[in-house]
Amino acid sequence: MGPRGSGTGAGSDCLARSLLQVFAEEPSLEAVSVDRERKLVEVATLGRTDVVRLRERLEAGLREVADLRVGRECALVSGRGDCRTCGRPLPEADVRQFRFRHERGVTTVSRVTCPTAPTLWRWRRWPLPRFVQRDVDVEEVESHEGEWRWQLAASLVCGGLTLMAVVGSARGWGAGWVLGLQVLGYVAGGWFAVEEAWERLRRYRGLDVHFLMLAVALGSAAVGQWAEGAVLLFLFSLAGALEHYALERTQREVRALFRNAPKTATVLGEDGGERELPVEAVEPGMRLVVRPGAQFAVDGEVIRGESAADESNLTGESLPVGKRVGDVVLAGTLNLWGVLEVRALRPASESALQKIVRLIREAQRQKAPAQRFTERFSAAYTYAVLGLTVGMYLVWWWGMGLAPFRSPDPGQPGLSAFYRAMTLLVVSSPCALVLSIPSAILAAIAWGARHGILFRGGAAVEKLAEVTLVALDKTGTLTTGELRVERVESRPAGREGEVLVLACAVERWSNHPLARALTRHGKQLGLELPEVSRFESVTGQGVKARVGDRLVWVGRREWIEAELGGGVSAPADWVVGDRPGEVWVWLYREGLWGRILLRDEVRPEAAGLVERLRRAGLRLVVLTGDRRAAAEHLRRELGVDEIRAELKPEEKVAAIREWSESGERVAMVGDGVNDAPSLAAAHVGVAMGARGSDAALEQADVVLMHDRIENFLAAYELSRRARRIIRQNLAVSLGTVVVLVVFALLGKIPLPLGVVGHEGSTVVVVMNSLRLLVGRWSGSTRGG
Repeated sequence: MGPRGSGTGAGSDCLARSLLQVFAEEPSLEAVSVDRERKLVEVATLGRTDVVRLRERLEAGLREVADLRVGRECALVSGRGDCRTCGRPLPEADVRQFRFRHERGVTTVSRVTCPTAPTLWRWRRWPLPRFVQRDVDVEEVESHEGEWRWQLAASLVCGGLTLMAVVGSARGWGAGWVLGLQVLGYVAGGWFAVEEAWERLRRYRGLDVHFLMLAVALGSAAVGQWAEGAVLLFLFSLAGALEHYALERTQREVRALFRNAPKTATVLGEDGGERELPVEAVEPGMRLVVRPGAQFAVDGEVIRGESAADESNLTGESLPVGKRVGDVVLAGTLNLWGVLEVRALRPASESALQKIVRLIREAQRQKAPAQRFTERFSAAYTYAVLGLTVGMYLVWWWGMGLAPFRSPDPGQPGLSAFYRAMTLLVVSSPCALVLSIPSAILAAIAWGARHGILFRGGAAVEKLAEVTLVALDKTGTLTTGELRVERVESRPAGREGEVLVLACAVERWSNHPLARALTRHGKQLGLELPEVSRFESVTGQGVKARVGDRLVWVGRREWIEAELGGGVSAPADWVVGDRPGEVWVWLYREGLWGRILLRDEVRPEAAGLVERLRRAGLRLVVLTGDRRAAAEHLRRELGVDEIRAELKPEEKVAAIREWSESGERVAMVGDGVNDAPSLAAAHVGVAMGARGSDAALEQADVVLMHDRIENFLAAYELSRRARRIIRQNLAVSLGTVVVLVVFALLGKIPLPLGVVGHEGSTVVVVMNSLRLLVGRWSGSTRGG
C-alpha cells in the first residue's frame, strides 16, 4: 500500500478512501464490492492482472479500515461528495471518476466508464478476511454503557407523566396543564425512538418498528387519544430498555477482559537493567521479569525461576497452575509467588487474551441464519404492514363508511377509520419477532463467555444443537495433552543422552504435542542443543533434519523404516515390547536407534462425559493418528462407539465427509494444527482451550477455554436450550401478532389493549431470553 492519503487526500480511515488507494495502485481494477452480510469481496478487472498482488493490496487496504475501527457502512451521501463514515469530502476527481453505492450492507466502488466496458470485466470472489469481520470497536461498545438505564428512566418518566395527566384530567385540572403533561410524556417516551428512526433514515437503512411506533403515537394524539399513544411509548421504551440491558450483559465479559489486561511490562536489558515498557512495545524474544502478584504482560515461555499462575480469569481453571522452565504463561494471568524470567513469544496483539477478545467480538457480530432471515423478513414486513394499514384505512373509510379521521362519538373512537388503522399498525408491528432470535443468541453467547465457552457467532449456537455425531481427537482432547518423558532407550546401549539431545534439537522446530513435550523436557534439563538444517515435517508421521553432517529422523517407527528404504529396521525386541497406552517417539541416526517413552493420561472426566453424551443421544467416535493397539485400549477404557486409528489428517477429513454424506451432523473436537482441516470440514468445529493452536482456533466454531472436555456437554446443552427458547419466542411473537391482527381487522380491539398485547409480547420475549443468562448446565465449570 502507498502512504496514507495518496490519491484520496485524507488518509484511509474509511472504506471508500481505502478502496480508492487500491484503485490508484491497480490500473486493471474496475470495481470492488464488499458484502459484510455474506462475508465476501467481489472484484472486477479488465486486462492482464496480477491476481495475487491485487488480493494482497486489497486485503492490506481492508486491514487499515479494520485497524482504525471505522468504515462499517461507508458510501457517499447522494448529491454531495461527503463520505458517510468520516464526514469529510472526497477529492472532486474521485467523485467524478468513481461511482459509490451502499445498499443493504453491500458497499460498491466502481470506475466511471463506457456502458459496454462492464461486459468485458472479469469478476472474482474472495472471502472477506477475518480481521475485517472482527472490527467491533471497544470505544463504541463502551460509549453505550449504561444506556439502558437512561432508557428505563425515560420510560418511567413517560409513565409517570401520563398517569399524572390522566389523574389531572379526571380531577378537572386545566386543559393546558394536562396537555403539557401529555406532551412531556411523549417527549420522554419517544426520545430514544426518534434517535433510532433518524439514524436509520440518515444512513438510508429504511423504516423499521421505531418509525411505526412514532407514527402510531402521533396519530393517536392527532385524534385526541393522547393516553393511548403515551401508553404505547411507555411500553415501547420499557421494552427497548430491557433489550439494551440484555445487550450490555453480553458485553460485560469483554469489557472486563480489557480493563484487567496488563498495561506495562518490565523488560530486562542486555546489561541486566530493568525498564518499563507499554505492552504494545514488547517484541518477541524480549526478556521480561514478572514478580509475585504481577500479571504476565504477553504470552511467554519461562526461562528462569519457578512459580504458579492463577489462570482463572482466562481459562476458568480455579486451581493454581505450576510454572517451571519451559512452560508457557498466558497474557493477563497472575503470577502468584515466585519471580520468573520470561521470554516473550508473540506481541500483545496476538496473545491468548486478545484471541479470546476477538473471538467474543466476532461472535457478537456474526448473526445466526435464522436471525439474518428474520431481519430481512422484518424489513419487507414493515413496508407490507404500512401498505396493509393504508389499504384497510381506505376500506374502513370508503367501503364501510366510518369517519375518516375523528369519531363522531368521542366515547367510541373505534368508529374512526384512522383510529382503527393506528390500532392495526400497532398490533402488526414486528417488535417481538425482531427481538425473538437475537436476544436469545446474545444471551447464550454471554453465558458461554462467562463460563469459558466461546461461540463464534449465532450460527455456531444454532448448529451445535443439530449435532448427531461427535468426533473426538485423542491427544489433548480425551487425554490431558501434557505429555511427560518417562524413559529414554538407545541401541547401542549407553547413548541415551545423545538420543535425547538429538530428539530435542530436531523437535524444537515442530508444533506437535509430542514435540512440545520433548522440547519442554530438554529445557528443564538445561540441555545444550546443536544447530539443525534442512528441517522437514511430514504431517502425521514425524520430522527429519540434518544435525552436523548426518540426517536424523524422529517420529513413527514405520515411517522411519519406510524412509530408510527397508535396508534398516528397528530392533526386533523393541517392536515386540510395545504395549497399549504407551506413546513412543522413535529416532534414527546412522548407527544409532533410540526411542523415548512419553505418558499422556486419559482425562479423569472423559469416561463420565462419554456416558453423558451417549445418554443425550449422541454417537461418539475417536479419530487419532496413534497406533491401533493404543486406540483400542482407549476404546475399552472409555466405551466410545467407534475408534479409527493410524489416521493422517486427510483421512480424518475423509471420515467426517463420509459421515456428513450419510446424513450425520458432525461436531469435531480437537486442539492441534493437524486437527484444523477436520474442524473446517465438520458441521461444527470445537477447539480445546486458549492453548490450542492458532490454526485450530481459526477454524473452530466453538472454543472451550477451560481446556476441559466436559464443557462440550455444557455447550451442547446450552445450544439446545437456546434453540428451545428461540422457538418459544417465535411462537409467542407470531402467535400474538396473528391473534391481535385478526381482532384489529374485525374492529374488535381498542388501541390500549392492542398496545398492551403488542408490547407485552415484546417484554415476554426479552425476559424469556434472559433466562439463558442465569441457567447452569451439567458439565459446566467456572473457576474462582
